[in-house]
Amino acid sequence: MSKKEKVSHIIQILEDLFPNPPIPLVHKDPYTLLISVLLSAQCTDAMVNRITPLLFKRADNPFDMVKLSIEEIREIIKPCGLSPAKSKAIFNLSHILIDKYNGEVPKTFEALEELPGVGHKTASVVMSQAFGVPAFPVDTHIHRLAIRWRLTNGKNVEQTEKDLKRLTPKDKWNNLHLQIIYFGRAYCPARGHNPEVCPICSIYG
Repeated sequence: MSKKEKVSHIIQILEDLFPNPPIPLVHKDPYTLLISVLLSAQCTDAMVNRITPLLFKRADNPFDMVKLSIEEIREIIKPCGLSPAKSKAIFNLSHILIDKYNGEVPKTFEALEELPGVGHKTASVVMSQAFGVPAFPVDTHIHRLAIRWRLTNGKNVEQTEKDLKRLTPKDKWNNLHLQIIYFGRAYCPARGHNPEVCPICSIYG
């Protein structure tokens, strides 16, 4: 079986199991998604979804966010971890959105990646999930599964992103990265994984 056939089969398995994967972070617009993704660094989606309602009750747009102090933001988001850096980034990027973009979240990778606290992965999530632009955000979970399924040599997440983009159809990327995340949680965890019962590893492990 060629790698292309293998990838097609893996995509089919993922589509059968998760035909319409929901976006795991609760949000209502590009700004609240951007803040949620920023908070999710080294933090679970479940914890972010517990904290963001408290934050967004105070400020769910950049104009209200800059009325809070960095300390106030930090106090609210503390359970998400890395709160000193994240609170500064949220405050500063909100100022930039107001000054440069009339309070709107920009719709390009370049502009997003220039914002404080926003790396390529965060920008990719916002571009794909807020604006529907094809992107393949690779987090540690997707990286781990791509190595496990031998779709990449696993040097780093950047290489994994390139490999997955090369191997998969562009019109599938936005769903596929979510499908892999949900599949990993349900069938292919980092610990306690049983490859014999995993729907993908039992075939390609």
